[in-house]
Order: sequence, then C-alpha cells, then structure tokens
Amino acid sequence: MSRLLSTVLVTASLLAIAICAMPSAAAPRATLAGDFGPPQGAPIEEKLVDPPNVPAPIHRNYPARVIVRLETREVVKEMADGVRYTFWTFNGTTPGPLIRVRQGDTVELHLKNDPGSHMAHNIDMHAVMGPGGGAAATVTPPGHESVFTFKALRSGTFIYHCATAPVPMHIANGMYGLIVVEPPEGLPKVDHEYYVVQGDFYTSGTYHEPGLQSFDMQKLLAEQPTYVLFNGREGSLTGANALTSKVGDTVRLFVGDGGPNLVSSFHVIGGIFDSVNIEGGTLVNHNVQTTLVPAGGATMVELSTPVPGTLLLVDHSITRAFMQGALGEIKVSGPLQPQLYNKVSSGPVRGAAAPKAVAAVSNVNDAMADGKRVFTQICSACHQGNAMGLPGAFPPLAMSDYLNADPKRAIGIVLNGLSGKITVNSTGYESVMPAQGSSLSDGEIANVLTYVLNNFNNKGGSISAAEVKAVRAGDKSK
Repeated sequence: MSRLLSTVLVTASLLAIAICAMPSAAAPRATLAGDFGPPQGAPIEEKLVDPPNVPAPIHRNYPARVIVRLETREVVKEMADGVRYTFWTFNGTTPGPLIRVRQGDTVELHLKNDPGSHMAHNIDMHAVMGPGGGAAATVTPPGHESVFTFKALRSGTFIYHCATAPVPMHIANGMYGLIVVEPPEGLPKVDHEYYVVQGDFYTSGTYHEPGLQSFDMQKLLAEQPTYVLFNGREGSLTGANALTSKVGDTVRLFVGDGGPNLVSSFHVIGGIFDSVNIEGGTLVNHNVQTTLVPAGGATMVELSTPVPGTLLLVDHSITRAFMQGALGEIKVSGPLQPQLYNKVSSGPVRGAAAPKAVAAVSNVNDAMADGKRVFTQICSACHQGNAMGLPGAFPPLAMSDYLNADPKRAIGIVLNGLSGKITVNSTGYESVMPAQGSSLSDGEIANVLTYVLNNFNNKGGSISAAEVKAVRAGDKSK
C-alpha cells in the first residue's frame, strides 16, 4: 500500500511539473532572433529629424539592416528666456532624435563624439538585449567613432541615454532620447505623431535666473531640480512651438522620461487618452486620464481632438508644470462643436446680492482702501503680497513695465482673463489669469488697478469705474 501511494505521489508530482512547464496561453512566448530571419535588401539609412517631429511610419514587411548615425555634442542653448545652459546632446538636441525601426531589424549604430567635446560619451539603448544596452561597446572619446549592431527583438517604445560615468550627470545634462520598435504589422494609422521627453535639470542659479548657468551636483544628489522641462526648453511646445491638430483628428504621442530622477505623471488637460501602451510595452489600456512614465521609461499614447481649443500637456505633479516648466500645448483648429462642448452662460448667481456700489471717485481714500482689499483677497494669491509674483509662474505687478506701459490694457485682462506668453521686465511668463468680470464690479476693478498703479514702485495713475464700464460694454457688443 505504501509503495502504491509513493508511486501515485511521484506520478502526480511529475505531472504537475509537466503542466507547469507547458506554455501558458496568457503569457506571450519570448521572441527569438531566428523568428525574423536575416536582413533583406540594401541597408537603409535612417532619416533622423529634430523633436518634436518623428520619422515616417514603417511600411516594410521584411527585416532590414538599418544604419543610424548619432553624434554626441556639448552645446550652449537657452533652457528658458535669457537662461543659457551647456547641454550634452545626441545630434545637438535634447532629447536626441527619435529612432524608428521594425521588430526584427538589425540596427547598425554609429556613435561619433564631436572633437570639441570635453567628455567621453556612449549610448545605452533600452531596446538592446546585450551588455549595457550597447554602452559597453560604445565608449567614445572626443574625436572618435564607435559602431555596434543589435537585433531589435522586442517591439515597444524605449529610452536611450548616455551611460558614461557619472551617469546621472550625463543624463541630467540632456543626453537621452527614444527609439520606437514597431511590430511587424506596423502601428495603426493616425493623423499626427509627435515626440515629447521630460527631463529634470539642476542649475546653480534659481529658476529663471538669467545668464549662463552651470550644473549643480548638490541639487542633483538632493533630487531637487531647478527646472522640469519637455524637450529641453521651457516653451518648447507652447505658443509658436505648440503641437497642432484639427477637429476630428487623432494624435499619437511618443512620450519618454529621461530623468535622471523624477517620475512623470503625464496628462493632457482637456483630453482623455484613447489608448496607452503601458510603460512603452504591448499591454494597452484605454480611456486613461493620467499615465505614469518612470524615469528611464516611456509610453505611447493616442488621443482624439473632437473640439477646437488649446489642450495642455503637463506633468500632473502640477507644480512642475506651472512653476518649473513642464508645460506644452496642442492647438486644435476647426469649427465649434457645441453638441460636445459649449459654454452656456456666465454671470452672477441667481438671487445673489447685487455687486457693491462703485466707490465714489471723489473719495480717494475709500477707493484706495477698497483697492487694497481686492488686491489682498484676490490678486495676492498669485502675484504675492509684495506684488513680486512667482518666478516662472506669475508675473510681478511691482515695477511692471507691462502694466505701466498701458494701464488701460489691464482693464480687459482683469475683466476677461489672459492666457499665453507675455514678457514682463524682460522675462517671459506663460500661465493663465482667470477672468474676474463676473465676480468684481466696475468700481472694484477700477479701485484695485488704481491701488496697484500707485503702489509697489509703479508710476501712478488712475482707472475710473466709467472706463471699466466702457470696456465691459465693448466686450459684450462683440
């Protein structure tokens, strides 16, 4: 009986081992190089373009040998208006150009190091299955060139970066980019494709301190960046540099996070991601509001643009967006779609008390006191109690050349709000000033503007309630 029981147990154990060893239908089988065969046809020179643009989609049905040429360069460029920095780059841009190949391709990568470089550089491509992702084969002194090949075994969106010691410093200076490995069947067709990589930068000076800034190792070690930027520059994706789309179009974004330290909570304000390739792989999620992109990671997102207007690209660790630079735009053009999005009305709450009476112009002290009240209760939240604003976020009202140049222009701004880039005291600002016309009376707006003009080292002057009323009436007549 015991021998029979032992035989049964052994047989059961062997069966369990055999079952466990069987491939699971839920788990994808590892792809081997032999599945794709050798490269076919003549070698293809990859046509690289500057971000946020990307190479054209691949329409080959066979693996090829793709030649990619990168050059590491140390270049001085602006990271914000009036702020310069020595970027370490691939091909002169941060991020470096997006590389686009097909799964099964053999990539022949040429890495040159500019003779004017001060450092050796190399490349670690997260799409490579081999020592250091290629870093071990590409340590390249200034004035030299290294070449290595690898087979693109896995489809996905992958970071590449410099991995020369000290690795964090090379990455923090802007040495990263993306490589997209398309599956053999290609990617679904979309109307627009763009390329965005976030990075954190550590400068010796404070945020928006002008001049040539040096790298600050102590800030790097403390993981306290001065800037968090899309594509290496504040404003790289806003204003005239904004991404574009049309009503009814689809947009694909290849999004990376070079780091070296911060994780990105990538979000498009006013949009929902139709699909997200989680962490750049083949697992797809749908109807996503915000997706995490780890440092040294990537994702591919697709979204539709059903209504016109400006969508904001942000790191939803939101201080980084509005106070450290991680802000971009997609400007959507086309006809209004009121059935999808429509502002119905704006005005005082029904039954609410009527706005307070306009302060008498003849009573200057009362008007100034009321202006100070409005400033303290509303304006100081953004512009600060001393009216000096917040660097990179909210412009100063103190000693403001913008305000003093045309005080009456401020009436429309307070009434209707303001968005987009403005320059105050030689510094660019790009944030949103909410409209106050529905919450403040003509007299309150006149009083607060008069208060600001006569304080904080501004040049003086006055705004009357009648002037505010005229601007308000003019706006309504449009």
